[in-house]
Amino acid sequence: MTEQTTSSAAEDTLDCPAGADHGDAAYWARVRRIVDQAPPLSDLQRARIRAAFHQPADRQEKAA
Repeated sequence: MTEQTTSSAAEDTLDCPAGADHGDAAYWARVRRIVDQAPPLSDLQRARIRAAFHQPADRQEKAA
């Protein structure tokens, strides 16, 4: 995943029509290129994401 491209993320999504089958290799290649272009997450960002997905069960029930 070290491929460098010069296209922007918006340009990469233009040729993927709505309702396209996301199981195809071309789609996932575009996703990997977009992710590779993003800056790495900071420790604070990773902690916030972890906290969002590891909520106690009672808080999840209240949100539903």
